Amino acid sequence: MILNSIREKYIFYTIPFILFCFLPFFLITGPFLSDLAVSIITLSYLAYCFKKKNFSEFKNKYFYFFLLFWGYLILNSLTVNLNFDSIKISFFFFRYGVFIIAIVAYLNFDASFIKYFFYCIFFCFLVLIIDGYVQYFDPEGENIFGMTSGSNGRVSSFFGKELILGSYLTRLWPLFFALSIFFLKKKDIKFFIFVVIFILSEALIFLSGERTAFFFINFTAVFIIIFSNKLFKLRLITLILSISTIITISFLYPSAKERIIDRTLSQMNFSGEHNVNEGKIYIFSDEHNQHYVSAIKMFLDNKTLGVGVKNFRKFCGTEKYKSEKSCSTHPHNTYIQILAETGIIGFLFIMFVFFYFTYFVIKHFIHRLKGNFIFSDFQICLLSGILIFLWPLVPTGNIFNNWLNITMILNIPLLVWSKKLIKK
Repeated sequence: MILNSIREKYIFYTIPFILFCFLPFFLITGPFLSDLAVSIITLSYLAYCFKKKNFSEFKNKYFYFFLLFWGYLILNSLTVNLNFDSIKISFFFFRYGVFIIAIVAYLNFDASFIKYFFYCIFFCFLVLIIDGYVQYFDPEGENIFGMTSGSNGRVSSFFGKELILGSYLTRLWPLFFALSIFFLKKKDIKFFIFVVIFILSEALIFLSGERTAFFFINFTAVFIIIFSNKLFKLRLITLILSISTIITISFLYPSAKERIIDRTLSQMNFSGEHNVNEGKIYIFSDEHNQHYVSAIKMFLDNKTLGVGVKNFRKFCGTEKYKSEKSCSTHPHNTYIQILAETGIIGFLFIMFVFFYFTYFVIKHFIHRLKGNFIFSDFQICLLSGILIFLWPLVPTGNIFNNWLNITMILNIPLLVWSKKLIKK
């Protein structure tokens, strides 16, 4: 970046820098402020590119691939069951690609601001963990501001009735871990606090009752243990201590494991409580099962283009796809949603990304066995954050949800920047 005046630096760098650093705080407040921050950063960088007539950062194969996907979403929205929500989602999806390019450019210009971003995440994790445990052990289930989750035994902290505390901690955890490698020294008191935060955050995710989040925090832990170079001992020790903490809490407070373990077994019908459907095993739950069946029926009737972006909610209530529990805003699985709403063409895009990711991870593992490493430990942490989004075999949120997309794409610019840093 070339900034010739204080005014240019303020508009094209300082404001985006502040907004990016505050994204961990904005994500706690909900999707509005975080999405607004991403949009402003995107517009600011586009304005800079037009002013300088410099679009060189956009000339790479990854952005071209993103443009193809974005173009397909728009085409799909305009030609399949046209509605305003579909067009809006598809058109503004463009901001995610530009946001990634923008943050890479800012990092290449001045990487020092990433330190402030790290301390913002550090502070958010620390406060959420303290508040989360206050809420869990409070007789009324209230946090320090008197907020409750509205669900008996669930912990949500500042998210209130939005039960996404576990999702927040899980999705920002790989990024937090990666940045800690950069900025913390093992003999520093902050490193000790960081380790305690990690152990308590995993236990808190368990207490939040979010089963997918709990699966992912352990899944990413195993991923880092297997594929990293120098993080094996640290991550293994923190995982063992976290599991020990969870077992201790579950022993002292049996209700803690009810949703994660007992209720999961019950919903999948392993416990034999559903006498009406005795012997029938559900995929995660009866509700999930019916969502998936409904979405797959939509795909089978609309194989090429699907029913249209964000249209599952519109068609799940129709006679052809309806069942007692089939309707929701989305089918709760990324790959099934892509199939149902964008057809086989949209599905090919996400499958390409999945296999591209898998190819490099396997290649890294083969080299690791020979004592070589394609990815640094910093990059392995970031890749584990992307794996959360790509893993197909768990219930997931809406793939077009702004909040979820932002938590995922935060990993990508740092990954791209780190590759350039290593080359230099």
